Amino acid sequence: MNPELAAIRVLILLFSVIIHEVMHGVVALKFGDRTAERAGRLTLNPIPHVDPIGTILLPALLFISNSPILFGWAKPVPVNPLNFSNIRRGELLVSAAGVLANFSLAIVAAVLFHTLNTFPETPLLLLRALRFMVLINLVLGVFNLFPIPPLDGSKILLSQLPYNLAREYQKIEPYGFLILLMLLFIPVGGTSLLNAVLGFFIGIFSALLGF
Repeated sequence: MNPELAAIRVLILLFSVIIHEVMHGVVALKFGDRTAERAGRLTLNPIPHVDPIGTILLPALLFISNSPILFGWAKPVPVNPLNFSNIRRGELLVSAAGVLANFSLAIVAAVLFHTLNTFPETPLLLLRALRFMVLINLVLGVFNLFPIPPLDGSKILLSQLPYNLAREYQKIEPYGFLILLMLLFIPVGGTSLLNAVLGFFIGIFSALLGF
């Protein structure tokens, strides 16, 4: 891979996961929770958001191994739902904020790509960077919608379940990582179940965005 393009991809990934987390905090603030603000997490400065594994180690290993997929995450923004002016609605919108931010970034990047692609003088590197920005944000958005703790999809579902069902659903939280690993290793058509589901939905969104 072109070293310049690889560096740009790392920066795009970092920016995308930071926007994802910051939006959780921004929407939480709108509902009256200042936890993220007090922790200094409502900033695009990457330093407070760095997770040693998800932001540094995993992307570095994928980069060094010339993996065709680049992935990672930032440190989760602290949120206290007890401070929300409307707990049920607040939990729903705060949980959905990161996913919606990623889908919004994908749409903006797709529009820029299709617009700039009409100009022959547009640098190929820029077009490839925008294409990657579309893909990585679709990956982040779709993956985080999985209803498996601690992903955002589980929090969205939890916020809407009746109290008794919510309590039962919370019991799987300690096993969320193991469930994800199982999905990663269950074979389906030459790939894993996790990759198959991701690929299916990303394919649909990519087609809608003209990719």
